Amino acid sequence: MKVDLHGSRSLRNRLMLALIGGAATLALLLFFAIRNYAAQIAQHTQDTILGASATSILDAAVVWNGAVEVDIPYASFSMLTTPMDDRVFYAIYQNDTFLSGYPELAIAPIAAPIGDRDNRFQTIRHQGQDMRVVTASRTMIGQDGRMQVRIALAQTQDALSGTLAQISRNAAIFGTGFFALAALLSFWATSTTIGQLKRLTHSVTRRGPQDLSPFKKPVPLEMLPLVRSLNSLMARLDHSLSQSEDFIAEAAHRVRTPLATVRSYAEATLQRVDKKENRDAMRAMMRAIDESSRAAGQLLDHAMITFRADHLERQDIDLVGLVDELVLRLTPIAEMKDLTLQLKSEGAVHYSGDPILIQNAVRNLIDNALKYSPADGVVTIHVSGDPRPKISVCDNGKGFPKDEVGALPTRFKRGSNSEGTIGSGLGLTIAMDVATAHGGNLQLSNQEKGGACALLLL
Repeated sequence: MKVDLHGSRSLRNRLMLALIGGAATLALLLFFAIRNYAAQIAQHTQDTILGASATSILDAAVVWNGAVEVDIPYASFSMLTTPMDDRVFYAIYQNDTFLSGYPELAIAPIAAPIGDRDNRFQTIRHQGQDMRVVTASRTMIGQDGRMQVRIALAQTQDALSGTLAQISRNAAIFGTGFFALAALLSFWATSTTIGQLKRLTHSVTRRGPQDLSPFKKPVPLEMLPLVRSLNSLMARLDHSLSQSEDFIAEAAHRVRTPLATVRSYAEATLQRVDKKENRDAMRAMMRAIDESSRAAGQLLDHAMITFRADHLERQDIDLVGLVDELVLRLTPIAEMKDLTLQLKSEGAVHYSGDPILIQNAVRNLIDNALKYSPADGVVTIHVSGDPRPKISVCDNGKGFPKDEVGALPTRFKRGSNSEGTIGSGLGLTIAMDVATAHGGNLQLSNQEKGGACALLLL
């Protein structure tokens, strides 16, 4: 029964999407982290310079005749120079009295002392622009007592905005590169991980129907339960198959022996029967016994081949010598049918294979040829090693039905022209199984001048 399995979403795609999604999230977090950190550093740098400028202006303040005079040093403004020529505004107060600068520039009600490193920094909106402003104060002693000098120093942020824009672009490029690299690594990681499963799948797919040996190659720990389950299933199938093969072999053996005895009795009885209808009945019975005996014998052969196919006992053999020995044994049978067996070869053909299986396959091919060849026919066996070892058996009989050639090696399948000929439909199946076990194939064809040709490729 064929079960149609429908897969859900690809495991590889799921893993890749998870990894790429994580990489995208990390890339965004990395972008914002870099941008925010860079903005803090840039802002801190501007604040430090702005605070130093305010400090240098306060350091230049002096008390003269009870009044505060401030001679603003050139360096106080030069240190605020930027590539974007940011504008600078300031306002200086003595207590609450405006002394110099831009009176519209608001000053914080509480200004940090000049020695306090935590000067007050704010971002304000002034003349339609965002500005960074620092306020600081200094207490001075004059003839009239203590007085407080306060300053508000502001600077536009065009250069800072440009710097942050450049940092954002670089961070975006870096984040994109990180994402692309992470995506490639995700693809590589998923391919490597799923590749182990694919290799296991290919290993199962490449196996022949009779290969039930366990998987011994190392696999990742996560795949061990699956491989162990497969090996357990293989072991159960192998045990079940072995039991079936043993049963078939034993049944065929037990059937063939009494059939041979019954045939002997039937043949002896035939000699003592005078009536024609009785003799015809005995011949029909003997024919049925022969068919049953042949079927039992080929079932036994097929069971043996099925068992040995997974455990080939390879030997270095000469195919020509092996086939020649078989031809000598079958020649008496061929002569009884007025047929000739002819072996052709171009010299020794050496091959490493299972001699019992190969001889069994060739014997079945020759036996088929003898059955379907007409009297005085010739069965030609040709052994060649160029370009690969092959054995062909050709006759001059009726040939294979053209529309049935592909199905004839199927178990118990016989051609439509086989009526009246003893057979079980296992001979070509045995030859095909032997060829497959040796990594080859069985090719069936008809000769142009008539007759069938079976080519055993090894």
